[in-house]
Amino acid sequence: MNHLSQFDTGVESRHSVNPLRRFTGGCAMGEVAVIGLGGMGRAIARNLVRAGHETVVWNRSAGPAEELAEAGALRAASVAEALQCPVAFSVLSDDTAFAEAFLDSGVLGQAPPGAVHVNVATVSVGLARRAAEAHAAHGIGYVAAPVFGRVSVAKAGALNILAAGRPGLIDRVQPFFDVIGSRTWRLGERPEQANTAKVLGNYLIACVIQSLGEAVSVADAAGADPGQFVELLASTLFPGPVYSGYGSMIAQRRYRPAGFTAALGRKDLHLALDAAAGQAVSLPFGELLRGVFDQAIADGRAADDWAVIAEQQPR
Repeated sequence: MNHLSQFDTGVESRHSVNPLRRFTGGCAMGEVAVIGLGGMGRAIARNLVRAGHETVVWNRSAGPAEELAEAGALRAASVAEALQCPVAFSVLSDDTAFAEAFLDSGVLGQAPPGAVHVNVATVSVGLARRAAEAHAAHGIGYVAAPVFGRVSVAKAGALNILAAGRPGLIDRVQPFFDVIGSRTWRLGERPEQANTAKVLGNYLIACVIQSLGEAVSVADAAGADPGQFVELLASTLFPGPVYSGYGSMIAQRRYRPAGFTAALGRKDLHLALDAAAGQAVSLPFGELLRGVFDQAIADGRAADDWAVIAEQQPR
């Protein structure tokens, strides 16, 4: 995901604090935490701070947390300390990062009973089930809330939030969802329901990218203007951000900076294939995409936007 530019530090006076001030534990010091400050996590944290919420932040490397502290956030010294807040959002990269931070570290046993953990990451259905069980065992609420929207959408507070968990837990965190998103989609009481919807949504985006790459290649070879062809499709048959946004990238062959890398795209494709296998359903097009992503990675395009898989078509 893209890194955000420097945050605006012109916040209200009650947030104008020593940038090195530290969270010292206890609910009185912060009402919500954000754990994991990549592009998405920073955007979420910044919007919570700007909305006036006392926000605690933690990141493995200090730089992003220091940047947010300048905007009014409180810095936690550890994940365990951040989890002392009544509500904590985590925005980590994958199953491994999430499991290391929360399931294999013992930190859940240090969180106050009744706290709620909101997992924004795109993780596997299996991990979602494991996480829900682990949190319940420690008396901690767990809500899965992956999102649709790139970092630019997160910065605008316009994410679509795919939420699943007990209704009362979602009710508790809804005021925060209202700050960071334009709509919350309540998809069920089992957290894995949100993760299933998320990975299948990303699977469909990958399918669109692949089919767009094929169509643009043919149109280009036939002498059509690729940009005009994409504009035609996005303005008539397929209006919406997926066709217009990715179509423009494919037509221009512009894959940097990456909003979502090919490496992450391959990871999410595997999550979708695993989710389907768990339901004894096959995804034939997904198997084709597996090979396309593997070839893009082998060609050294892992850090490019995942729209780069369109380059696997002869042009």
